[in-house]
Amino acid sequence: MSQTVDRALSILPLLAEGPADLGQVADRLGVHKSTALRLLRTLHEHGLVYRQSDQRYRLGARLFALAQEAMENLDIREIAHPHLVRLNEACGHTVHLAVHEEGEVLYIDKVESRYPVRMYSRIGKPVAITVAAVAKLLLADLPEAERRALADQLDYPLYTPRSTPNAPAFLRELEQVREQGWAADLGGHEESINCVAAPIRGADGRVVAAMSVSAPNVVVTAEELLTLLPLVRRTADAISGEYSGRTPVTDPTKDDPA
Repeated sequence: MSQTVDRALSILPLLAEGPADLGQVADRLGVHKSTALRLLRTLHEHGLVYRQSDQRYRLGARLFALAQEAMENLDIREIAHPHLVRLNEACGHTVHLAVHEEGEVLYIDKVESRYPVRMYSRIGKPVAITVAAVAKLLLADLPEAERRALADQLDYPLYTPRSTPNAPAFLRELEQVREQGWAADLGGHEESINCVAAPIRGADGRVVAAMSVSAPNVVVTAEELLTLLPLVRRTADAISGEYSGRTPVTDPTKDDPA
């Protein structure tokens, strides 16, 4: 039975490359055409493959519907939260999770610092979109035309001398974030607060959320906070893997065995 299931599932990535006839499927599986035909018929009955008028097979609409339904029912906050807690336990600093919705970047989860100095950010509250590290990651992933249109519409309040001053500077920063794969806010919103962030990606590689670690200067310097970037990125990668179903769940806060 397990061999039959394995063979049937092996047909799907083959058809993802394009339509294939019975002979091609049989050759790829290394089985007789009659065996391949039984597998294709079963998949066809469930809507996972479709037989075209030229007798070739392609992926069926039911497969795409199932994938879309699964993605819509995924809760990024539920998946990410245990990872955020472990990261907080490892470093002690405030950890945020944010998403881009209807033109705003919103915090959807937060794990408080273990230190007495706390941040005023709140779940459900929009971030300072032109300076926040999580916002830079989410907006940097937009297509170029959308990035430019958005940058022209934004206001650029000068929260501190390090705030992003205008649209051209913002676009340059977003391009840098796209290239390096992470973002930082080093005193751009509050002079005493620094933040490093990494993207969480879906199965298609697009950024679906961003997570960050933030801390005040009285607890850790900007340079010291930046040393946590590899840990932050590993945590984001672990969340991405679990969200997209690509990799097993691991604990990124633990070093790999030598």
